[in-house]
Amino acid sequence: MNKRKFSRKARPYVMIAPAMIGILVFTIYPIIKLIQLSLHNTNMLNPSQSKFVGLDNYEKVLSRPDFHKSLSNTVVYTIAVVFLITAIALLLAVWLNEKNTRLNRIVQAAVFCPHVVSIVSIALIWLWMMEPNFGLFNYILKELGLPTSKWLSGSATAMPSVILVSVWKAVGYDTLLLLAALQSVPSSLYEAAKLDHADKIVMFFKITLPMISPQLFFTLIIRTISSFKVFDTVRILTQGGPNNATTTLVYSIYTEALLNLRVGYSAAIGVILLIIVSILTVIYFVGLSKKVHYQ
Repeated sequence: MNKRKFSRKARPYVMIAPAMIGILVFTIYPIIKLIQLSLHNTNMLNPSQSKFVGLDNYEKVLSRPDFHKSLSNTVVYTIAVVFLITAIALLLAVWLNEKNTRLNRIVQAAVFCPHVVSIVSIALIWLWMMEPNFGLFNYILKELGLPTSKWLSGSATAMPSVILVSVWKAVGYDTLLLLAALQSVPSSLYEAAKLDHADKIVMFFKITLPMISPQLFFTLIIRTISSFKVFDTVRILTQGGPNNATTTLVYSIYTEALLNLRVGYSAAIGVILLIIVSILTVIYFVGLSKKVHYQ
């Protein structure tokens, strides 16, 4: 009997052990190692020469203008991408949910395609279209008699161009997620609202948004975290330029660690990024979780 009780109690822990081991190895340990590296001046070629410097790396990071530039770029990118993707995905999902026609199914597939295509392929296509001299976009603008743009080559237009590519690639995933949420809303709620002579705007804000709020909450958190971690789009399209106009925090970590070989400095930026994302996540859960309506 004791063995049965023990096995019954131990079974749940045995079942979750592989997942917990994965979390410890691939999440908890890297975070601890990151914090340790941020407190040292690490020489990757000769680890024995690593020197403990305490918070010196953090003081250097917070005092340098290039860090503040990369932080502001990341904040601007995140706000723009999260707002645009959420708004466009919600509008597309509502439109696709109105009628289940063949055209709508084709549009769903077309919208989702960029999400599954490699960012390298996407970046090469957009690089050609945004080329200032022979690109497709400037060619169309010239044919229409409109002024051309520098796109990725100008300091004022580089970040909006990167945001455009990121929104185009990611909006399809959020659209299908919100569309699935809309299709799960009981039709009886809309029928009851129509009996009360509620118009479409009232039904959207009083029924649709509350019913899909869990999915909106999920996409908001995931999109915010992924936007703060943006790297591949910037690396391929602009490499942080021109004049650091598109340098983000993760790209700064990459350049400092692999190009400038300042591992401790880059690790300090990584810890700061971790703290920022953690604070934003807590704010989301504290401020918005009460407004999420679960069925």
